[in-house]
This record gives sequence, structure tokens and C-alpha cells, in this order.
Amino acid sequence: MSKPRSKLADFAVYLVVRVIVCFLQALSFRTACQVAHGLAWLIYQVDRRHRLVALDNLQHAFGNGDAAERARLVRAVYRHFCTMLMEIIHLPRKLHPHNWKQHMRLLNPSAIVDVLLSDRPVLVVSGHFGNWELGGYVLALLGFRTHAIARPLDNPYVDAFLRRFREGTGQKVLRKDGDFDKMQQVLASGGILLTLGDQDAGQKGQFVDFFGRPASTHKAVALLALEYNVPMLVLTSVRVAAPAAGGSAAWRYEAAVADIIYPDEYKGRPDAVPALTQRFTSALERMIRRHPEQYFWLHRRWKHQPKRRQGRDCKGAA
Repeated sequence: MSKPRSKLADFAVYLVVRVIVCFLQALSFRTACQVAHGLAWLIYQVDRRHRLVALDNLQHAFGNGDAAERARLVRAVYRHFCTMLMEIIHLPRKLHPHNWKQHMRLLNPSAIVDVLLSDRPVLVVSGHFGNWELGGYVLALLGFRTHAIARPLDNPYVDAFLRRFREGTGQKVLRKDGDFDKMQQVLASGGILLTLGDQDAGQKGQFVDFFGRPASTHKAVALLALEYNVPMLVLTSVRVAAPAAGGSAAWRYEAAVADIIYPDEYKGRPDAVPALTQRFTSALERMIRRHPEQYFWLHRRWKHQPKRRQGRDCKGAA
């Protein structure tokens, strides 16, 4: 049984987070990004556990290669996610319906709009890549009613604070564990559901190939798509420009469609769930290969592996 959390300690942590956020919001965005680079350097030096996880993941994903190049890429990963944190902190004040095009460009916008404006529900699938918070935020900003699936933070005060950001433009957040009925209601009513499709699902997950290794992946995405005949829009938000020192303070992302998957093509196939899961996973992998420094290599994506089947030795049978 887990130890009960202290409300006083949780609230103290929440107050510290609020003070830090207020301080960072008081900085110019360019200065905040400079702070992010310094923070990334510091975390890289002291966070040995995640640094080693990232180095191991990259070695498996891209082969042995050059150790110095892998270390350079891991430092870039820390810089990317520290900068992403600053973007999220400044987002509510910098991004609004009148200037979103200055910060985000839709690649192949007709494909995105056609799927979102169809009469069918939509599953938007992304991963821990680029700025995964940005897609749902901007879609809600543009008037699309979206529901994002997210795991609540252990600290309830910090979780409520983050939820206010996520729901600031009208997006609704559903709990990953506990809101499955609401997810079904969203799809049954023709709504838009956003989820991350690159999370380890434990030993009972669907194992698919991801960078040449079996990766446990949640089956629910494919199962919901098949049950409600939901098109899957595999969408990523990739940073293509960051504030330049002494230059523009603008940041810019591209929303790219990695794939559009129609479950009709898989109806009746005995391998429909693994085939759908493999397809959206492969689509994410293609995008990550283009910008590997923007993927969250710090987490144990390959934590679980398929159990080896023990063959029966019949030689000694009577």
C-alpha cells in the first residue's frame, strides 16, 4: 500500500511551482529560452539516470555509431524539452486567435480540416515528440471541441494548475485511468479525442516494432477506432524555429500529418488491432527520425519486452 500523501507538502510544492512560473512569465520569452538552455546544461550534468536511459535508447534506435554524437543529441533533447517548458509557460499570453499563424503553420491543411470537419468522430494520435501540448491547445483555440487523454499528476494542486492551462482554450481533459466511459461518449457523439500513442503499456500491451525493437503499446487506441469506425489522424507539432540571440523572439512550429488511417480498411481482419497499432507507431517513427532531438528519449519506452515462450522438451518424454 502506498504511503498517504501529505496535503501540506503537496501545497508547499504547488506554491514553489507557482512562484517559479510567475518569475519565468515576467521574463521576456527570449530571456526565458536562455534560462532554458542553462537549465538544460545543469540537468544534463546532474541527471545521470535519465541521461543513461537516453544514451541507451539512442544506441538501440540508431546503432552503435559515434558515442560523442549520441551525447550531443542527448544534450539537444534536454534543451528542446526545457525550451518547450518555457513555451508552455508563456503560451497563454503569447498565443491567441489573431496571431496563431505567426507561431504555427499547418502542413497540408486541407487534409487536417477535411478529417476534423467530417461527420465522423476523430482520434488524433501523437507522441512525446515536438510540443505535444500545442496541437490540442491550438485546435481548441480555433474552435474545435477536443478532449485530451492525460494521466493526472500525483500532486493534486499542481495537477489542477496544469489542467487550467490545458483547458484554457476550451479543450477538456479526460483521465487516462477512470474516464473510459467518457471517451466512448465523445466518440459516440462524433467528437474529437486526442491521445499519445507511444506510452509503455506493460506486459499485457500490444507489442509492435518501434525503431527495430518490440515496444509495448496500448491496445485501446486501435480498439476504439475499430469499435466506433473512427479515422485516426496521426499529427505532430515540430519546432522549426526558435528565438535567435539578438534577433527575433518568435518561435514557430509546423503541424504535420504523419498519416491518416481509416479503420474500414482493417474491418474483418484477425490482425486488425496489431496492424492498426503498428501503422500509427510507424508513422510516429518516421517523423521522429527527421527530428530525433525532439523526441523524449529520456523515458523507458522499451521498458517491457515480450516474454520468451518456453519450448517443451520432448526428448525425455516417456
